[in-house]
Amino acid sequence: MYKLRTPGSKRDLLKQWRLPDRVFFAAGACHILAYAFIELYPASGFRAFWIRPAPEHTGNHIVVMRDALLFDYHGYSQWDSFWAHTKGRANQWWPGWNAEVVPIDTVALISHAHARAYVGLCMKEPGDYLIDPLPRARAYLQRFPAPPLAAGKSDC
Repeated sequence: MYKLRTPGSKRDLLKQWRLPDRVFFAAGACHILAYAFIELYPASGFRAFWIRPAPEHTGNHIVVMRDALLFDYHGYSQWDSFWAHTKGRANQWWPGWNAEVVPIDTVALISHAHARAYVGLCMKEPGDYLIDPLPRARAYLQRFPAPPLAAGKSDC
C-alpha cells in the first residue's frame, strides 16, 4: 500500500502509467497484478483477498494468499509480517486505521459488473487504463519465482 501521491493523480492516466512498476502495482493496479498472478498460477491454491479499510479510512489493497503465504507487489511474504507492517504504516498516516480481509472472486478483479457484488469495491478494468496493464503485470511477475508448492503437493 502506498499513500496517495497527489489528489487526482489516479485520474491522470498518463501519470499513472509512467509510474515505476512497483508503485503502479501498489497504488492503483494491485488488483491487476493479483489477477495476472492467479492467471499465471491457476493451480497454486492462491486466492484473491481485498483489504477493505474500516469506514472513514482509505488504503484499499488486493493481495493473493494461500494459507499464510501472501503475494503482492513486494513479492512473497508471510501474512503475520505483512499485516503487522501494513497496519503499522497505515496508522502512521491515518491514526486508528484498521481493515477487514475479504475473499474476492477472481473475475471481480477485472470486471466492474462482478466487483459490484462487493460493497465499496471500486477499481479499474484493464480497458480503463491508458494501455492494457495485463501484459505489464505478467512481465512484472517474471521478476519473482513461481509460488512454492503447497504442503502435501508434488509437481508430478
